[in-house]
Amino acid sequence: MADATTTSAPSPRSSSSLRSWLARRPLAKQQLLLLLGLAVIVGIFDVLNPGFLAADNISSILQDSTETILLAFAETLVIITGGIDISVGATLGLSGIIGSLVVVGLGQGGMMLGAFPSLVLGTLAALAVGVGVGLANGLMVTKARVTPFIATLAMLGVATGLTFVLTNGVDVSGLAPAVATWGNTVFLGILTFPILVTIILGVIVGLFLHGARFGRWTFAIGSNARAARGAGIPVQRHLIKIYVLAGLLSAVAGVLVVMRLGTGSPLEGANDELNAIASVVIGGASLFGGTGTIIGSLLGALIIGVIVNGLIVAGIQPYWQTVIIGMIIAVAVMMQERGRARD
Repeated sequence: MADATTTSAPSPRSSSSLRSWLARRPLAKQQLLLLLGLAVIVGIFDVLNPGFLAADNISSILQDSTETILLAFAETLVIITGGIDISVGATLGLSGIIGSLVVVGLGQGGMMLGAFPSLVLGTLAALAVGVGVGLANGLMVTKARVTPFIATLAMLGVATGLTFVLTNGVDVSGLAPAVATWGNTVFLGILTFPILVTIILGVIVGLFLHGARFGRWTFAIGSNARAARGAGIPVQRHLIKIYVLAGLLSAVAGVLVVMRLGTGSPLEGANDELNAIASVVIGGASLFGGTGTIIGSLLGALIIGVIVNGLIVAGIQPYWQTVIIGMIIAVAVMMQERGRARD
């Protein structure tokens, strides 16, 4: 019994080692705090609504959060380089609309293709739009020397305008019912196709960003673009790739939104860039470039998703969501500024 008591006692050395390890890795410490914060928020909403942690509600939160998570991944890449892309939400909307128009046109037009071939071709069209928008952003930033905020602001206006020109502000209906079925069928309790795609893309982007030369170049450019150029990194070409990838991820989000809703809405993507930027900032990325993680952005997006879902369940007007998210961004940036001042 004495031995059992001795072995169950906490080890001061192991506790000290954990604190030392976290002190050497501030991002790991911040991600741990984010995870604890997420758990606290979930616990609060579960107390307010005992059914909050039900499997179907967890699945609903994850399903609704997929677009924010994917846009946060896109924004993470851009923000780490010291830029910003406020066109991701508009790119999502335009990609989803063009994909929907292609699916409806092929399914109801002269070709009369089936639901799956139409969806595949519509997805390819949507991805092409995302790549095109990202390429335009990248060229404006690198070749025309337009600041990222202004370049992507211009593209936000172009993409939003085209979305409403193509639809006259009316939803694109007539998609095969199978599209929504594929997008909302739950398997393994909480997973859906959009959730699975988001997980796979998160793993891929995370591996490239944190374990490959692509990521080292991305962080180097954000830390000091001039030094990166002097070290032989093709800064302009790499930045174009970053903006193209951001556009591509936004387009994937647009396709998944269409599959989730079963229709193409010109209103989808509006203000989503705010949620994406908030997710990245909450996740620890610096708006000055050089720092950020995919896991942190994922946790930030989940925190926002839980808050939005909790507010809806609590019956709070949706207009307050934007107010709260804006306040979260302000607090997160102020905390970053205090950290920079201490450094």
